[in-house]
Amino acid sequence: MAMKSYLTSAVVAVTLSACGPSGSSFFTEAGSELDQGNFGNATQNNAMVHSSPQNYTIDLARRFAGEVDTMVNFEFDSTVLDASAQATLRQQADWIRQFPEVRFKVFGHTDLVGSEAYNRNLGLRRAQAVVAFLATQGIGRDRLEAVVSFGQTQPLIPTPDPERRNRRTVTEVSGFVENNPMLLNGKYAEVIFREYIVSAAPQTGATQTTITTGAGG
Repeated sequence: MAMKSYLTSAVVAVTLSACGPSGSSFFTEAGSELDQGNFGNATQNNAMVHSSPQNYTIDLARRFAGEVDTMVNFEFDSTVLDASAQATLRQQADWIRQFPEVRFKVFGHTDLVGSEAYNRNLGLRRAQAVVAFLATQGIGRDRLEAVVSFGQTQPLIPTPDPERRNRRTVTEVSGFVENNPMLLNGKYAEVIFREYIVSAAPQTGATQTTITTGAGG
């Protein structure tokens, strides 16, 4: 009798452990608990984006900054996108195309040489040059929701001398496209597959860039 009681207790313990990591029942309402990764990251991410879009925007921003170079630099008093800048922006565009429901902002900066008013305008034109280039890579301008200039107000290197590292633009995730259907509702694989096919197509044409001279950095 003691052995039978022991076996019965073991069966009950195994049955309860099958209810899940939190001890919940299989018969609870679907969606009552967020997947913690037991069924794969795709399921978990899909739950996260629908339950907390603001947190998911922050996660995407961190991922974007961690996987691509978000910054390009410029020569003194110039809006020209050199070969290095264009290569960086192509990488940005490749990443951005994977998430057609996400918006981005481009922030323009200058160094501390020149007047504040001139440099604010110069920073804006640099941001506009980046937006124009990204548009040539198949990124809709409606997703580049704004171009913003900080001018000379946020230098990376606080020096009054010409400094290339301060002459930059920074691309950042800013949110989701308004009224755009969320493509993370089970269609993420479709988006990735489509971009994989597009990436195999040969690219044609050349990008024209312009230079503006004046009294700023």
